[in-house]
Amino acid sequence: MNPIYFLATAAAEGDGPLDAVTKTFGWNPHMFFSQLVAFIIVALALKKFAYQPVLDMLEDRKKRIAEGLANAEKIKAELAKTEAARLAVLDKANADATKFIEEARAAAAKVLETETQKAIAAANQIIVKAREANDAELARMKAELRREMGRLVVETTGKVTGKILTMEDQQRLAEETNRQLAA
Repeated sequence: MNPIYFLATAAAEGDGPLDAVTKTFGWNPHMFFSQLVAFIIVALALKKFAYQPVLDMLEDRKKRIAEGLANAEKIKAELAKTEAARLAVLDKANADATKFIEEARAAAAKVLETETQKAIAAANQIIVKAREANDAELARMKAELRREMGRLVVETTGKVTGKILTMEDQQRLAEETNRQLAA
């Protein structure tokens, strides 16, 4: 229906617009106030027993989520700190290992140099001893050769001259031969 028509009809009857609405819709003030009180009681009961526990639970959950996020950030920071410490220890270990390897190489080079010097010294001693032995053998062979040459000269001279040489002659010829060979 048209609201203007409704108001006009109510005004023609002599009642006010509020009276007309109350008669048309069946408004009872006692019922209205009792329903209003019942609604307020139900709303308060729901607020206290339903909404407030739900809101408290949501607030508690919000706090736990915030704590969880804070803990996650703390754990992430601690993990980053631990990772940095691990990398620092790893770098230090690598540096120490490199240092130890370099020291070992230097020690090995030093030992090699020492052993090489010892080997060179031993080789030089062997060479010196071999030269000394060679010189001794050469001197012995020269002395033997001189004696043999002296004997051959004496023997050849005796055959050539046709006489027998005395011991003094043999000695003199041997000495002359030795002097000539030595020069």
